[in-house]
Amino acid sequence: MEYRELGKTGERISCVGMGTWKLGYNPDAEIAALREGISLGINFIDTAKMYHSEGAVGMAIKGEDVFIATKVSPDHFAYDDVIKACNRSLKELGIKAIDLYQLHWPNPNIPIKETMRAMEHLAKLGKIRHIGVSNFSVEEMIEAQDALKSEEIVSNQVEYSPFVREIVDHLGDFCREEKITMIAYSPLGKGELSKLKQTRTFPVLYRIGVHHGKSPFQVAISWLISKEDVVPIPKAASIAHVRENVQAVELKLSKTEIEEIDEAEDRSIRPIASRLTGFTRRTTSFWSSIMEKRERLRKHGV
Repeated sequence: MEYRELGKTGERISCVGMGTWKLGYNPDAEIAALREGISLGINFIDTAKMYHSEGAVGMAIKGEDVFIATKVSPDHFAYDDVIKACNRSLKELGIKAIDLYQLHWPNPNIPIKETMRAMEHLAKLGKIRHIGVSNFSVEEMIEAQDALKSEEIVSNQVEYSPFVREIVDHLGDFCREEKITMIAYSPLGKGELSKLKQTRTFPVLYRIGVHHGKSPFQVAISWLISKEDVVPIPKAASIAHVRENVQAVELKLSKTEIEEIDEAEDRSIRPIASRLTGFTRRTTSFWSSIMEKRERLRKHGV
């Protein structure tokens, strides 16, 4: 496994992490998958209150030295709600401090200064170690950073893959200049293979994969890893998936292959954040509440 620095923190996290969105269909297998990833050198696991997977992550990491990232939902951005949400996440995860606490989506209905004041209070208490954001634009990141007095934003988690690159057009240069790590969620295009095969990108990934004896999705992960400021977090749904993701680290794409993938970009699949921009900016709290309700119903088989 290879490791890289998170922002300017000095923290070394694995160049590929494990995502936990939509876990919960098979808890035993999913916990086993997370533990397999840890045994193979992955030390970075991402979860969120909205995912309802913090409990499973907590069970998987018992006795392990790993870097845990979780998120506070935008409907909990008021000062007291941030504190309460953090305490609940700590309890679910079974840890004393969250390594990276992230704002899950922007919420224009609550002043960012209030939210960041709570985040810095948590940092002073030692309950969180670093502050990150997710799905924030450059302007929103600047506003969030300006609201901090003693801490810095170290990461922005965004949808990024060979199939979805729109958000990076706007964020890439800024994050590189500020040494802010981009954590790439849905790095395999949300696994919608039938749609992905219709893109310009998939045939290129497939051809390069055949040349190296790897799957197109391993090529996709390797392409993301080739960007020094990016850490992909493919979902850890099974031991087989985790092993495949780790094996992607071994694949070293040539400069020509990286350029081929760069040039194969198309706009056939738009990022979640882009598709929902207007809606999320107006009704983020309502939307996140609905998402959480859907997750609870799903977990109960409704």
